[in-house]
Parts: sequence; structure tokens; C-alpha cells
Amino acid sequence: MIAALPARSDFSAIAGWIKPGAHVLDLGCGDGSLLRFLKETRGATGYGVDIADDNVLACVKNRINVIQSDLEAGLSGFDSGSFDCVVLSQTLQAMKHTERLLKEILRVGREGIVSFPNFAYWRTRLQLMAGHMPVSKELPYQWYDTPNIHLFTLADFEKFCRGHGVRILERVVLAGGRPVTTWPNMLGALAVYRLDRAGGAVPVSA
Repeated sequence: MIAALPARSDFSAIAGWIKPGAHVLDLGCGDGSLLRFLKETRGATGYGVDIADDNVLACVKNRINVIQSDLEAGLSGFDSGSFDCVVLSQTLQAMKHTERLLKEILRVGREGIVSFPNFAYWRTRLQLMAGHMPVSKELPYQWYDTPNIHLFTLADFEKFCRGHGVRILERVVLAGGRPVTTWPNMLGALAVYRLDRAGGAVPVSA
């Protein structure tokens, strides 16, 4: 069987941190594409969580175990340490209760993986300088219909982690699907972080 190609550029980075056979919880799972990719490439098992009826139905069609629930209500239905990894992929910026959700991710999972669009990306900065809210592949919405309520940068996220007892184990920054290692806070469009509950964090550049 040939594994499916990743639907998004952060999927490959996430899969690289998932151990073979890991038990995974995917929050804001959409149509289940990530879990399906992890199942096919890493032999992962697990569940997706999403609130939208259409996404839940799509997961069922994709043969993905899915629970319909509102992430803003927390993860009280899951025991502590019940998953090897909890993933929140390009959803954190749309959450009202960021701090509470990250704490829950690291309670339920032995590790967490979070990806988000970097608001300090140079193309975003140029659009702001031109007097407009940015629109891009990573931020595809217009200002009046966006679900994103907390736009932030790599530097913002890493400062948050340092102040809230979250350790950054690894970081991948991407632009156009390719890794960025120089001035990532300026040249990176999308960030992917692997986290656990201890203190300390990697530094950010630019």
C-alpha cells in the first residue's frame, strides 16, 4: 500500500515526531486528513476531535475515530497521560482560551505538537505596512470572516512557553513547504513545535 501524500506542509513535520504505533489525539481534526496520514505513515492509532458536523461526517467517511466536542470546553473527558501525543494543527490561533487549552494538551498527552501561522512572516509584515490585514496561504481569510482571534509570532509563542512552564523540545519553521533556519521569525510562514511540561525553551532568531 502506498502512503498518501501529506495534505499540508506541516503534516510531514508532525509525522516525523510521531513514534511508530503511537496513540494520538488530534484536536480540531477537520476531515481527519492528518490522522489518516499518521495511520498510513506511522501506524498511529487514536481519535480526532472537532465540533463541525461536516468535519465529523468527513472523518467517519475517512474511517477515522472522531468525537464531536467543543475544544473551548476543555478535555475533561480524557484521562491524564492517556495519549502519547496530542496535536493541535493550525487551530491555536482560533481558540479563545489559549493557556487553558495548552495546559490540557500537556495533561492529556505525554507530549504535544502545535502548529500555527507566523504573523511576523515578511510577506505579512509587508501587507501590514501597506495598510491591509494580511491574506496568505497560511492566513487565507479576509478580516471580516476570519476565525482567527489570536494572531501571534514565533517570538510571542516562545515567550509564552517560557512564562508558563512549557518546554520546547523541537521546532520546525517552514515557508513554501521548505524548512527555514535563518531568521525564522521573519522568513518563516508556518511554525511547528514539539512540547512537554518542563521549563525552558529554544531561542528565536529575528
